[in-house]
Amino acid sequence: MLPIYLAALLAVVLWGASPVATRIAVMEIDAVVVALLRTLIGGLAALGLALLLRFPLPGNREQRRLLAISAACGFIGFPLLFSLGLARTSANHASIILAALPIFTAAIANTWDRTWPHRAWWLGVVVTMTGEALLILGRGGSGGAVSSLEGDLLVLAGNLFASLGYVAGARLQQRGYPASSCTFWGAGLTALLLLPLAPVLIPDASVLAVSTRAWTALLYQALAVTIGGYVLWYWALGRGGIARLGTMQFLQPVSGVILAAWLLDEHMGGGFFLAVALVLGGVWTSLRAPAPRN
Repeated sequence: MLPIYLAALLAVVLWGASPVATRIAVMEIDAVVVALLRTLIGGLAALGLALLLRFPLPGNREQRRLLAISAACGFIGFPLLFSLGLARTSANHASIILAALPIFTAAIANTWDRTWPHRAWWLGVVVTMTGEALLILGRGGSGGAVSSLEGDLLVLAGNLFASLGYVAGARLQQRGYPASSCTFWGAGLTALLLLPLAPVLIPDASVLAVSTRAWTALLYQALAVTIGGYVLWYWALGRGGIARLGTMQFLQPVSGVILAAWLLDEHMGGGFFLAVALVLGGVWTSLRAPAPRN
């Protein structure tokens, strides 16, 4: 199990820096363009690798359905809502909002499997969402960085898409379809689908005349997060179980908050730390809950 946990941990660390990278990018580039380029750059790179390495396409209707759900949620819905949210809120807020991903992931997995979580899991949900409400409604802990109710809610909505994409991807692997194929073909086919929109959303190249810092952040999103993180996560999730490894995502805020303070000068106040304690405490409670029952 150790390699599985290490792969999941590395994916979580890569994703933990995602709010900071997105915030840096949307400070200079329109949020919709950031979401589009994130998927196009990462997806076209993934498509090339899928063809080069001869990754198989889905072999039956069920596999194609799961791939479509995973791709649409992970490479269209989530990046769009996440980028729009980060244009309106701080990386600190986004990092802690994303910490609720294990709750969303387990909830969708339980619904999918028609299982009922243990009451300890429900207690964790209540504590986690109390922390999220304190963070979102309190508007604190951004060190002067922009944060808004609208931005926080957009990021929170993005959790739904990300979690559904995780569950569909893991289900696809459990049905015999490799995680690498799921990620590379999912990202690649999504990029082809969105490619005709590029001239409409980016009509003038001057829109992309931004700093090296912004481009670096965007490329990090496109390659390290979109490709590297997903490959590691789907591989680990398909072997270790959705409910068990999904809760490891509560480690994401660690790197996100540290990088937000270092690169964006976002500092934390007392209300912020209380919200973090509630969110992480709630997720930890869910982590230790007994397995759901049918």
